[in-house]
Amino acid sequence: MSAKHPIIAVTGSSGAGTTTTTTAFSHIFRQLGINAAFVEGDSFHNYTRAEMEVMIRKAKAENRNISYFGPEANNFGRLAQCFSDYGATGQGETRSYLHTFDEAVPFNQMPGTFTQWQPLPNDTDMLYYEGLHGGVVTAEHDVASQVDLLIGMVPIVNLEWIQKIVRDTSERGHSREKVMNSIVRSMDDYINHMTPQFSRTHINFQRVPTVDTSNPFSAKAIPSLDESFVVIRFRGINNVDFPYYLTMLQGSFMSRVNTLVVPGGKMSLAMELILTPLIRDLRDNRRRILAEEAGQP
Repeated sequence: MSAKHPIIAVTGSSGAGTTTTTTAFSHIFRQLGINAAFVEGDSFHNYTRAEMEVMIRKAKAENRNISYFGPEANNFGRLAQCFSDYGATGQGETRSYLHTFDEAVPFNQMPGTFTQWQPLPNDTDMLYYEGLHGGVVTAEHDVASQVDLLIGMVPIVNLEWIQKIVRDTSERGHSREKVMNSIVRSMDDYINHMTPQFSRTHINFQRVPTVDTSNPFSAKAIPSLDESFVVIRFRGINNVDFPYYLTMLQGSFMSRVNTLVVPGGKMSLAMELILTPLIRDLRDNRRRILAEEAGQP
């Protein structure tokens, strides 16, 4: 952790809604005048799409599985180093994973490949990470301990699978069968490397649909926000103003002493109400330290 160079990480599995959350954070950053460095979790995959297909076939022949959720397919060491470097110096390196033709064409590359590693912009106020492993911990690497504000995006698993199936078939051109096989193949890594992160987060946003999602593999559409509630769990955050949130978020209620439940349609408002003061505190602490270093009162 670093008050001078704070790190915010939003962690959640593919299809969990982390990308949508980035839009909310971008709005908050604009509101607060924050210049953030953006880092994509997919940057730290070990393999291109073609290479990953080869590794999947090799693992299957050896009667084992490999998935993007686990350590074999990701460079946790480089992710931890990026966070460590940024926390110490405000510097680091990142790249982009090009999912689609639209993303790849400007780089004259094929989808499923990476751009070159590039330094993060200079003079940023904080780092914002969105991806699979913002709170991962292994025997060799502890990424979670370097994050100042860790947010989990955790729709219930059936909804998560629906979101992944619909996104990967409609936006990324994968077949439904391929996406379903990916879900099954990833299960061990999901249990061992994804779910433990959500016990380390400061806040979890868990969307729970109020429509039947009992067979996610037959769903044709993603339940809307208005067809769901969002369960928001707080951990290790002091002075949470629950009465204020209950007043501002009509239809909300508390299910536990640390848990707020809000209508799904108010998820974006809830995120801004809850996260804006936390991000403002990170910004103000950074400014105070910089002023002290400059000898200003």
